[in-house]
Amino acid sequence: MENRQQSNGVMKENNAVKKKANWSGSLIVASLTGAFGSSFLYGYNLSVVNAPAGYIKKFYNETWERRYGFSVDEGTLTLLWSITVSIFAIGGLVGAFIVTPIVKFFGRKCTLLLNNVFAVAAALLMSLSLLAGSFEMLILGRIIMGVDAGISLSALPMYLSEISPKEIRGSLGQVTAIFICIGVFTGQVLGLPEIFGQESQWPFLFGAIIVPSLIQAVILPFLPESPRYLLLEKHNTSKAEKAFQRFLGKDDVSHEIEEVLAESRVQRNTKMVSVLQLLRTRTVRWQIVTVVVTMGCYQLCGLNAIWYYTNNIFSESGISRETIPYVTLSTGAVETLAAVFSGLVIERLGRRPLLIGGFGLMVVFFSVLTVSLTLQNTVHWLPYLSIFCILAIIASFCIGPGGIPFVLTGEFFQQSQRPAAFMIAGTVNWLSNFAVGLLFPFIQAGLQTYCFLVFAGICFAGAAYLFFVLPETKNKTFHEISQAFAKRNKVTLEMQEMKHYPGERKSSEEQESNFTSSVDNGETKKGIV
Repeated sequence: MENRQQSNGVMKENNAVKKKANWSGSLIVASLTGAFGSSFLYGYNLSVVNAPAGYIKKFYNETWERRYGFSVDEGTLTLLWSITVSIFAIGGLVGAFIVTPIVKFFGRKCTLLLNNVFAVAAALLMSLSLLAGSFEMLILGRIIMGVDAGISLSALPMYLSEISPKEIRGSLGQVTAIFICIGVFTGQVLGLPEIFGQESQWPFLFGAIIVPSLIQAVILPFLPESPRYLLLEKHNTSKAEKAFQRFLGKDDVSHEIEEVLAESRVQRNTKMVSVLQLLRTRTVRWQIVTVVVTMGCYQLCGLNAIWYYTNNIFSESGISRETIPYVTLSTGAVETLAAVFSGLVIERLGRRPLLIGGFGLMVVFFSVLTVSLTLQNTVHWLPYLSIFCILAIIASFCIGPGGIPFVLTGEFFQQSQRPAAFMIAGTVNWLSNFAVGLLFPFIQAGLQTYCFLVFAGICFAGAAYLFFVLPETKNKTFHEISQAFAKRNKVTLEMQEMKHYPGERKSSEEQESNFTSSVDNGETKKGIV
């Protein structure tokens, strides 16, 4: 009895040590630094153009008049401004296309580092455009900044999913969404009239982009590369062991290395898979469909429409135009708090409840918002209900749909498939982003306040699909997640092993033997079979 109690005490102590070791200093610094120079800038560039919009349009008009001797007509000015805003998504699409070969050749960490070149170049172009009297510099800067965002929104989740233990993979993955929200909120704050929201100060809004980029460029080189990338793609067991030790905060990482090698044995090779090969792979068919659905709903669920209506709804509620920018900060604050909440509970509640619940709540609040906007001129208190619905929709989005799609993309696919999967996810993300920017004005003009019913329908469809298809991935390895999808893909795991490049089976077995030999030679000998 005494021995059993001692044994239980040792087990509890070991579990406590393991739990404590999950959040090492290097892991926290890597996630915060990576997100600050990547997803933060994406969120910041979504909101930074809103405050100085009037001043930038005036700059366009003055530049046009100085060049051609007459003022630009309203239609051309609207077109130039629409291009300035939406061209960001085109740059993002380019970034999503080129990220796969970059992360394959340079690695995850080095890709994030090199990506800062795009951010700094874009910041210089946009911040100096007023001084140079060239609105083309601002538009070009937005394209380049979009490329930076397209690369970072694939490389960062990939890096975070590969450096984190599976016990906290979801929480660490939510760092991407949290920093997007913080970036949006920061753009709103810096755009206030007391800071950079003035006619002579708006270039500083774009120059501020340099700060997160430089901070990331200074800190990230001192952190390790993804240990999974080092082990499975570079075949460097020694560096992978050291990376695991730093990220996990412990000396014995033999279990983690064996776990990665076990994945290698299941997939039988680590050759990088192209997008076309991935789309043809039957064993991940439903994983791809699920990523496409979640990423599509992420952009098409109507949050952009909410930003479009916010100022109008606040004005209808009796809030003065001068006060609206400060009240709008509440939307950014709610967005950030909801994303932080999601990061805290995702490992307890799981991915499924947060995703399905988030989309489900958005359906409810979109429906209520449609009613309140339609009838707000007949009942004096309905505008306040509209404000509540706006904040509730933002919170519902951020607790699940706002970040989990990036987490799932990292969890669904094995090492050799992950870059191609993130390229597919990024392409869907940016195409959907561009489609919303292009089509929403026409939808709004045709349906007026009923346009929110379209988004409610999209959210309902997304929630229904995820309810029937998405398995829970919390605390599961790639092998276990593949098992959950195997029946729906109509394959067995044995078929999966045979179908993944059968011609290279022998060479992969030799590679595995080489791994085992290097391990047995003393690099990570302890505890590895």
